[in-house]
Amino acid sequence: MEVLDPGRYALVQDLGRPGYAHLGVAPSGALDTASLRLANRLTGNPEAAAGIEALLGGLAVRFTSAVTAAVTGPVVDVRVDGRPAGSHAPLPVRAGQTLTLGTPATGLRCYLAVSGGIAVEPVLGSRSRDILSGIGPPPLRAGDVLPLGDPGVPAGADVVVGVAAPDELVVPVTLGPREDWFDDPAGGLAAGWTVTAESNRVGLRLAGTPLRRAVEGELPSEGVVTGAIQVPPSGLPVVFLADHPTTGGYPVAAVVKAAALGALAQARPGTRIRFRPS
Repeated sequence: MEVLDPGRYALVQDLGRPGYAHLGVAPSGALDTASLRLANRLTGNPEAAAGIEALLGGLAVRFTSAVTAAVTGPVVDVRVDGRPAGSHAPLPVRAGQTLTLGTPATGLRCYLAVSGGIAVEPVLGSRSRDILSGIGPPPLRAGDVLPLGDPGVPAGADVVVGVAAPDELVVPVTLGPREDWFDDPAGGLAAGWTVTAESNRVGLRLAGTPLRRAVEGELPSEGVVTGAIQVPPSGLPVVFLADHPTTGGYPVAAVVKAAALGALAQARPGTRIRFRPS
């Protein structure tokens, strides 16, 4: 598969490389794992196969062999040789044909899976790119040729209706481990936040009324997990995503429930977020 245009930013991602935090390596992997899993099922791949995570679409690829492809994530215009083909469904593509993605009206990240999966060389058991450490295959560029694995048999639903990413999210969280470092952490987190343009795969940076500290002073660095809501001295939270550092020196007020991380992966700048402690 040849990359004709990577769009704004496109990465090879699978389900990541968990288990290496003791080496300082983040889990990485697709931010919206449900979308990548679905795309792989539609093309006959194991759910953990590597695909392409395309930020705001714009991706264009040409196939050198016949494949089954699928695009998931937010609803997006998909075309094969310029003809509308649709997202969230298996697409038979012949050798020599070109597949292109438009820009989704909502959400951020589209996922392209191809039968056989993208078979670039794995690093620490994963083909994912970690943008913080630089581990894994580099961001895609025009002219890149990506090897594909052996195709399987598509399974599961033939067509899935895509869902628009909402303008406001209510995100369930578990308070702690350092909620006692803040005045009314539950109320502060529930007050409402806005995703800023400084967000990326490392974390979502939020704007709003700063959380007030109940405990002043420094905190020794300690381990952090995906979904941790770390609060720097500004009082403005950062929600760690898949490429987060493995340790942090600021208190973590709460941790996002794993099931809600996919929605955060599609949260554009300007999206409103309220955290719901449980």
